[in-house]
Amino acid sequence: MNESHGGQASPDGAGDAVALGPAGRALMQVCEVLALVGGSILLLLTAVTVLSVVGRTGFDLPILGDSEIVEVGVAYAVFSFLAYCQMRNANIIVDFFTARAPMRMRKSLDAFSAVLFALVVCIVTWRLALGGIDSYRRDDFSMFLQIPIWWGYVGAFLSCLVWTAACFYTAARRLRGG
Repeated sequence: MNESHGGQASPDGAGDAVALGPAGRALMQVCEVLALVGGSILLLLTAVTVLSVVGRTGFDLPILGDSEIVEVGVAYAVFSFLAYCQMRNANIIVDFFTARAPMRMRKSLDAFSAVLFALVVCIVTWRLALGGIDSYRRDDFSMFLQIPIWWGYVGAFLSCLVWTAACFYTAARRLRGG
């Protein structure tokens, strides 16, 4: 397995991000902010979990709805890292069958898979939108805290929109041979 076989890593570790144009740099900044927000959310969720476990085991005072808070927060956090990963070309590539193929063939397969991946991410984004709309219409709430379930969908959907943009941007770069 290989993280990337296209593009050289730069001394600052930015990989393909160094060669980005103005639109790519702007998109990368959005992806970085989104990833930082996701990391912050995970830190907060960790604190909630630790406080709830300590409260439950040490004082018989758990945080009511801690699992609901974690559930909604993870929906935001998980999707917040995907666009950054895409822009950094950090997805895992299994190149067992193509490692010895000519470079031209590998680049063509990379471009094809990038376009295919972008289309799959579009479908995921579309389905998140429909799931959120459905949850909103059904007026779904969590059991204890009465958190609207669609809130989790909104965060995931917005992150997926950025991920979709990152996928199409990186696919266009691959199609151009970058």
